[in-house]
Amino acid sequence: MTTHIEKLVQQLDGESGESYDARAELIDIGSAATPAILDALPSLGGFGQLTAIEVFEEVADPRCGPALIGLLGSDNPTVREWAAIALASLEIDSAVDPLRRAYLACLERQTPPDWTEPDGIRWALTELGARAPVVPPLTARLRTTTADDAPGWPSAHFAEIINDLTDHAQVILYSQFWRVDAGRTYSVSGARLDWELDWTSPWEHLVEESRTWSLLEASEAPVGDNVFVAPAWIDRTDLYPER
Repeated sequence: MTTHIEKLVQQLDGESGESYDARAELIDIGSAATPAILDALPSLGGFGQLTAIEVFEEVADPRCGPALIGLLGSDNPTVREWAAIALASLEIDSAVDPLRRAYLACLERQTPPDWTEPDGIRWALTELGARAPVVPPLTARLRTTTADDAPGWPSAHFAEIINDLTDHAQVILYSQFWRVDAGRTYSVSGARLDWELDWTSPWEHLVEESRTWSLLEASEAPVGDNVFVAPAWIDRTDLYPER
């Protein structure tokens, strides 16, 4: 059985079909496969490591915590991002300080805060209780819960939310729209505006630029009683954290 598991682990780096089949079988084997995956993890390529992270999340074996923390130092930004998300999903509290260091490393590399890696690390820190997003009173009051407990705000209130957040010095990064139908949530295309913030600008300028662009998006946002918007935003402390 051990030899079979080791073979499956090596297949994680194979072609997509082979890797998917190995992933499914390793998940089915469960925690008994964890030691072999941990042993092979450093030798796997980026694709194999990402697939291993998926196995770790599905199996939910806390023994993978130290290995996931180690992957926060990977040369592959997607591996770092997925490792961060997995650490939060598995509730590995010891990951808080490594996650903070990984986030600082993103800032030092000048990775834009709206890219997926810093976004994923912020989410992980929030889930582990180490980051508290600023939620102004009006935004908090208008918030609702869509299907599957996904947070969202009625799209009809999008402009109010934008102004409330930016009035409280929050920078809006992007927004996603969702439609709820028969208890299920579906992604909805919103306005496709090609805008990008200059992160070298003063914070106050970033706030107002994000307000302007987001209000333009709001003017073309999908509407309806079952349409919700989920904006993502950051506070000044996310761009200039205490060290």
